[in-house]
Amino acid sequence: MLKNDRWINEKAEAGMLVPFQAGLIRHLKPDSNELPVLSFGCSSYGYDLRLSSKEFLIFRHVPGTVMNPKRFNSSNLESTTLHKDEDGEYFILPGHSYGLGVALEKMKVPPNITVICLGKSTYARLGIIVNTTPAEASWEGHLTLEFSNSSGADCRIYANEGICQLLFFEGDPCETTYSDRKGKYQHQPERVTLAKI
Repeated sequence: MLKNDRWINEKAEAGMLVPFQAGLIRHLKPDSNELPVLSFGCSSYGYDLRLSSKEFLIFRHVPGTVMNPKRFNSSNLESTTLHKDEDGEYFILPGHSYGLGVALEKMKVPPNITVICLGKSTYARLGIIVNTTPAEASWEGHLTLEFSNSSGADCRIYANEGICQLLFFEGDPCETTYSDRKGKYQHQPERVTLAKI
């Protein structure tokens, strides 16, 4: 069953999402509609997660190299600068490129819940694809987020604003949680976590 805003708020009070925004924020000054942001916070049946400003890495082409998930080569990644102007803080994801960021919020998934991370429509309309990512039962940490810019144009990716939506699905209790099996991506910090095997 897909969980609603009441459930999300209850679980957040118990530490499921930190920091947590109980309502959906669309403007930093809501009374005056000033300072629009890409929405973040609790919605009807999900939570719009924010992108951390701490780190954003872009894959670069290194001639003669082949990406191998079993032997991940971090030299294929380069840090990108955090920019700031009147619209907010942002990273630039070049056209036809791929980047890695990390969620601002730390998650602690309940043992009977699996979370699915989906992209936001505002970014999708620009050609930015946020890879669908699961967070399994009893997973904890800051999600590493993966972005693909399918357009030919460079795109701003805003930090400290909504970047993707989390959907919370409840299932029957499982025999073994992610924590029980000591999953390799457990307890990710607020930094990009690279591929592991």
